[in-house]
Amino acid sequence: MIIDMTEVEVQAINSFSRSESLKEVYGLIWIFVLIFTLLLGITIGVLVIVWLEREISAAIQQRIGPEYAGPLGILQALADGTKLLFKEDLLPSRGDIRLFSVGPSIAVISVLLSYLVIPFGYRLVLADLSIGVFLWISISSIAPIGLLMSGYGSNNKYSFLGGLRAAAQSISYEIPLTLCVLSISLLSNSSSTVDIVEAQSKYGFWGWNLWRQPIGFVVFLISSLAECERLPFDLPEAEEELVAGYQTEYSSIKYALFYLASYLNLLVSSLFITVLYLGGWNLSIPYISIPGLFGINKMAGVFGMTIGIFITLAKAYLFLFIPITARWTLPRLRMDQLLNLGWKFLLPISLGNLLLTTSSQLISL
Repeated sequence: MIIDMTEVEVQAINSFSRSESLKEVYGLIWIFVLIFTLLLGITIGVLVIVWLEREISAAIQQRIGPEYAGPLGILQALADGTKLLFKEDLLPSRGDIRLFSVGPSIAVISVLLSYLVIPFGYRLVLADLSIGVFLWISISSIAPIGLLMSGYGSNNKYSFLGGLRAAAQSISYEIPLTLCVLSISLLSNSSSTVDIVEAQSKYGFWGWNLWRQPIGFVVFLISSLAECERLPFDLPEAEEELVAGYQTEYSSIKYALFYLASYLNLLVSSLFITVLYLGGWNLSIPYISIPGLFGINKMAGVFGMTIGIFITLAKAYLFLFIPITARWTLPRLRMDQLLNLGWKFLLPISLGNLLLTTSSQLISL
């Protein structure tokens, strides 16, 4: 009888351990599926941004734009990437090859990691961390190190100047951007991106942080354009002065990685503006609550997630019209003007906005 009981116990333990190991395997497979899906979505999103920028730029300049590569020229970016992939990878003979090769990878990886904390819908986020927005800021601050490494490793004065400009520009505009994010965290009583979106959904359309933090929104917009090195803030790669800045000595896939990092960063900035200021996946028009109509906040099905993803991406891509049109509208700043704008104007304004937000929160307690 004792032998029978021990055999039953051993069988039960073995079956339990097998079920637990299967659960771990399924969990790992699910994580890889989510990461692959996110990477695929990001790739398609970047291709759409490149196509949109070319079409909008052509419309502003009264040109035709891309039209031969695929329907409406939508495959033009894919054709350009394929062409760069098969180009010869040239290396500077007297440069630091290790820094030269690692720099573009750091610039891309640091931006890709930022997508971990972006919620695309209700409970649709890879990592819902309590420090989500500040994790994004800390990770994105690594990218200028890659640009500085690329400029230094190229053994080229133009490249090195471009890398130094990138580092100075990032430091100058990272501080006002962080202060604006801190104001949003104080309003929402959380640094989690999901909690920030849900805090805005309480009051519908008028609960968006765009109306509660208009000064912070403008400062965040200008700082994010500077972080993305978009015109009028593209001093690190100013072609009239520095040939191509830190990209001067690059070719083939490494050259393509810099452009990929630029558009990835632009998409990240648009998504974070959507999450922090435009209500995220909630679209509440006055007197008509879309989340209530479709049940997005309570519905965990495929339809609810699809509606949430569609609303988030629609807001982000509509916002992209601002940096795209600014590229062909505003002249490039000088380096001293860029640093003066960051340190003498945006930093005091963002500090004052943070003090006002803290005072209002203390009064409301």
